[in-house]
Amino acid sequence: MKLSVKYVLTVFCFFGTIQLFAQNSQLRAYTIADGLPQSQVYDMVQDHMGYLWLGTQGSGLANFDGNAFEVWNESDGLLSNYIDALYTSNDSVFVGTKKGLSIKVKNQFVNFDAPQILQIYPEKQELYIGTKRGVYTYTKPKKLTKKSIHPEIDKSEINSIFFDGNYYWLATNKALWKLNALNDVADEIKKVEVNNFKSVIQHNNKIIAATFDDGVFIINQDNNDDRFLMPEPSRINSMSIQNEDDLWIITDNEGITIVETNKFSEIKRLNTASGLATPHIRKVINDNNGNIWIATSGGGFYKYFQNNFKHYNQRTGLRGNRIYAVHNAADGLWFSTSEAGLAKIDSAGIHAIPNEGSFFDVKIKTISSDSNGNIWAGSDNRGVLFRETKMVDSLVFSSSETYLIQIDTVAVKKTTNHIIDESKGFPSDWVRTVIADDDYIWAATYANGIVKFNYYSDNDSLVVRKTFSKRNGITDMLIKSMVKAPDGKLWYSTQNGHLGYIENNKVTSIEIGLEQQTAVNTILFHDDTIFLGTSGKGIWYANSTNPVNFQQLKGAKNVSSNNIYQLIFDDQGFLWAGSERGVDKIELNTDNEIVDVYHFGRNDGFLGIETCLNAVDKDEDGNLWFGAIYGLTKHIPSESKKTAAPPTVYFTGVEERYRNIDSLVLKDWTNSNKVLQLTPEQTQLGFSFRTVDVDHPNEIEYRTRLDETEWSPWVKENKQNFAGLAYGSHNFQVQSRNYRWQESEPIEFGFFIDSPLYKKDWFQWSVLALAIVVLLGIGWFYIHKIKAKNKAEQERLKTQNYLLTLEQKALQLQMNPHFIFNVLNGIKAMAGNKPEKMDTTINSFAILLRETLQNSRKEHISLDQEIKAIRHYIEVEKLMAQKPFEYTVNAATTPDAEEILIPPMLIQPFVENAIRHGILKGERPGKLEITFSTTKTHLQCSIVDNGLGIFKSQSEKPKTDHQSMALTVTKERLESIAGTNTLHISEIKNEVGSIDGTKITFKIPLLTDY
Repeated sequence: MKLSVKYVLTVFCFFGTIQLFAQNSQLRAYTIADGLPQSQVYDMVQDHMGYLWLGTQGSGLANFDGNAFEVWNESDGLLSNYIDALYTSNDSVFVGTKKGLSIKVKNQFVNFDAPQILQIYPEKQELYIGTKRGVYTYTKPKKLTKKSIHPEIDKSEINSIFFDGNYYWLATNKALWKLNALNDVADEIKKVEVNNFKSVIQHNNKIIAATFDDGVFIINQDNNDDRFLMPEPSRINSMSIQNEDDLWIITDNEGITIVETNKFSEIKRLNTASGLATPHIRKVINDNNGNIWIATSGGGFYKYFQNNFKHYNQRTGLRGNRIYAVHNAADGLWFSTSEAGLAKIDSAGIHAIPNEGSFFDVKIKTISSDSNGNIWAGSDNRGVLFRETKMVDSLVFSSSETYLIQIDTVAVKKTTNHIIDESKGFPSDWVRTVIADDDYIWAATYANGIVKFNYYSDNDSLVVRKTFSKRNGITDMLIKSMVKAPDGKLWYSTQNGHLGYIENNKVTSIEIGLEQQTAVNTILFHDDTIFLGTSGKGIWYANSTNPVNFQQLKGAKNVSSNNIYQLIFDDQGFLWAGSERGVDKIELNTDNEIVDVYHFGRNDGFLGIETCLNAVDKDEDGNLWFGAIYGLTKHIPSESKKTAAPPTVYFTGVEERYRNIDSLVLKDWTNSNKVLQLTPEQTQLGFSFRTVDVDHPNEIEYRTRLDETEWSPWVKENKQNFAGLAYGSHNFQVQSRNYRWQESEPIEFGFFIDSPLYKKDWFQWSVLALAIVVLLGIGWFYIHKIKAKNKAEQERLKTQNYLLTLEQKALQLQMNPHFIFNVLNGIKAMAGNKPEKMDTTINSFAILLRETLQNSRKEHISLDQEIKAIRHYIEVEKLMAQKPFEYTVNAATTPDAEEILIPPMLIQPFVENAIRHGILKGERPGKLEITFSTTKTHLQCSIVDNGLGIFKSQSEKPKTDHQSMALTVTKERLESIAGTNTLHISEIKNEVGSIDGTKITFKIPLLTDY
């Protein structure tokens, strides 16, 4: 052996770094009692559909779908019932037996005689078969051939074959070999190490080769001389990498050793102490759902996953084993132990509270904490403990080298215990539950009702606010549980099955529907549901907002016990129920039906066994803490969360008149362009399909549809039959969903049923040809008539549209003379005394007049042009006005104002009216605001002035006022553009009811230039 110094270092590292874990292994055994044909399972693989295939020693081949086993043996055509190796590919299962190779295709076996097969390894379109005497290959079509490689290899037992990308590695009973090819033309053949090698695998850049008796070699892939030996464990059967970086070493006498692949130090061991029935392990595999499966010789096979329990009892620092109360507070987890008082667990360890006074030698049945971090505890026959913690000032004395004494003040924590009992006026010393609310403390007594109180420690004063008893509506005084709901209601349950809540000092009773004398031990709120744990009747639930219809929690599995003492949800959404048998981890679906139940008892790592009433809580890290009669148990959630992958559905058979069509390779026909051709008589067809989920085999549901019809309802039946199918092309689809209601991708199968001669398309078209020819003439005449009628209607519409256009232009021309007349009158008034202002006004008016004349010839102008014209008009009015005024024009439009089209001179009459008859007649400084905005379909405009008010102004004007005529014309114009009721005129009133101005709004259809 060429071993480096690393050999010694590895031995030291291996034995010096063995880690001890408080976590225990959860193992689910499958044995003969479950239907397994034989307890010696030598190999195990999973096929593409999800079935587990098991090779036994003496009872042949079995497959497992998570629920049931199907078995094939020599009577079904299998070459031998003694199986050492398995491999699956598509629809075929390759079975390596004591007598040679059997290939299962559908329900038929094809057999090849050969020496005993020890491994089947696929590589480069070939299957390499490791046998008792050398290497064989299987190639299509159905040919098993002995490979001549090397005289020594050809006579050896080939226990394991592996290809690292460049070289083949062979683990034989005589040596470890490295070759560049598995045939007689291999030009690189190296005997790496002499020993009885059982397994060889690759991880990262290392080749890991296991011997039977002398440990495991770790070999550098690039430099094979750089290697070291891990001497333990011995008697190795095989190896595998699990959880990405963990090396699982499988032995025939010491179970499984798990080693990390960085320093190759031991992590843990799985053996009979961990729950395995035998230490003789043959194979470990990982399935599609992330489960690890362990095949044993003599103990069947196991489904393995970890439960992360850590247990505390008297041997690990507790004063007593019975844990009556558990509460997670801000400074740690508080719990009570037997009659040994309170204790706390935090990051520094376990802290037992000193037994000060008489309170600490009794059973403390409940613990709570308030917002200040103070602890409240209720006891049997000693009342309530208030453990108050305050920050108080303390004097600190120090001296220096000058012998001067210095006094300083620091704040320190001071804890004081206060006992609240009958001697201080408390109704009862027997306290079942305490809840520290923001404003009050609530205490449920054993037989004296529920007490609402305050305690003031400064003067040792107890104030009982109210005691709720029979006269308040609590008919059963034997309180079992009390919790505060998310909505603030205080709920309680009793020994005789009563349930109710207190809100605003009023008691309301709720009807559950349980038999009398059924105790409701615990209450739990989660999302919108209230859960009740009972004695003997399991778990009940109802909608928490309207709890009128309680139902028992049921589903695919039952809880391990119907005596429920504890209920809590973890952060992963599982409901945990504590009973006298341990705890159950319950998986619920969206309908609150039980999907699965994982039970944990003593053999599963839950060493406390019988749980104590309501002694359960969850800390800020999501860990669950359970109080039981044999100690305190912590459940640490796994870091890796197993997520359910979407299912995959497969066709498993196609039948015609209940006869299976064996010639079809269903994988090739699924989701393909192939179409199954059927005769006119073959109108009865059946399809079978399957999704395999070894975790939840009974929760798979299916739905189907033919052609483009609606999907069928979800059912668990995995077969669909059709009778009397119509002739023609059809497409059958099926889809599955798992227990999480995750849906698979639909799969489809196409088929075509030929029609009889008299139903052929060409024949039917021929029969209709004559009728079509006759109808063509009638149709041509009818269409010609319709076209003529449509043409006349189009001409009429064109004429009507032309008349409307002329009407628009006429209305537009009515306004322009009146506008010019008003401006000229204003200029005339300036001629006598304001010649300079008149000149400026004439110039501005000339610009405005030119724009007006240009715009009046157009049906539409841009909003931007209209705004410019309005601004010029307002500037002319300001020059002519007898008093100044301010104005603003805002255009917040989408699209921009340049892209919006508007009829010209549409805004000017309203602006003119606002200035002349509003602002100029008012006493306040004038203000005018014009705003444009848009919606998806309309342009909106508003003109707001702070003048006299339109209604008062109109009442003072003569009836023949020209401006009134302009408003009338503009209104008609708007109605022709946008319809009736588009113009709104209103006066603006202030807080005291007087008029502050006028607001005119209207909208027209939005028109753009693109």
